[in-house]
Amino acid sequence: MSEPKRSAMRVADSDRENVAQVLYEAMGAGRITAGELETRLDAVYAAKTFAEFEPVVADLSPGGALALPHAGEEEQGGRRSLAVMSGTSRRFDGPLPSNHVSRAFWGSVRLDLRQARIAGSCTIRAVAIMGGVKIVVPEDFALDVRGIGLMGGFGTGRRTGRRRPASGAPVLRVTGFAWWGSVKVIRKPLEPRRRSLRGRG
Repeated sequence: MSEPKRSAMRVADSDRENVAQVLYEAMGAGRITAGELETRLDAVYAAKTFAEFEPVVADLSPGGALALPHAGEEEQGGRRSLAVMSGTSRRFDGPLPSNHVSRAFWGSVRLDLRQARIAGSCTIRAVAIMGGVKIVVPEDFALDVRGIGLMGGFGTGRRTGRRRPASGAPVLRVTGFAWWGSVKVIRKPLEPRRRSLRGRG
């Protein structure tokens, strides 16, 4: 798709969230103030086309150009969980996709991965704005949690399991940001009933 045509293209909520992340990261690095962040976010969430994004990030991106995926590219090969002024809870009982996007806006998302399987590694991009994303993982997953918390928290919670991941264990990476909210990854063992079911598989 040519850039002129793309500039006139209508944006989706996921596109607005991508631009918002650019702004949150700019504030975290001290490039814009909290007041500037609020003003620019208002413009981002009011935008109808890609062209309206450009003035918002012109002084934050190289050459004034904003690199965004084309419509639909962000979710290819993955799934997403979304909560807007509501709560969403999902339990994965099979293979996880290599990428998953979880977003909570004035709401909460809970992902239970204790019955999930990872082929090598999986990346979850978690975004919490005045909300929370909680990810419950089994004891045998290796974790790589890296995110930004702005007036919020992003990290691992209290560990309730006793086992340590073995060498070569599947890796779950969690990235993203939390603004006036939290993204938390917690280890929990399977309940006894689920352990027996898993053992039979």
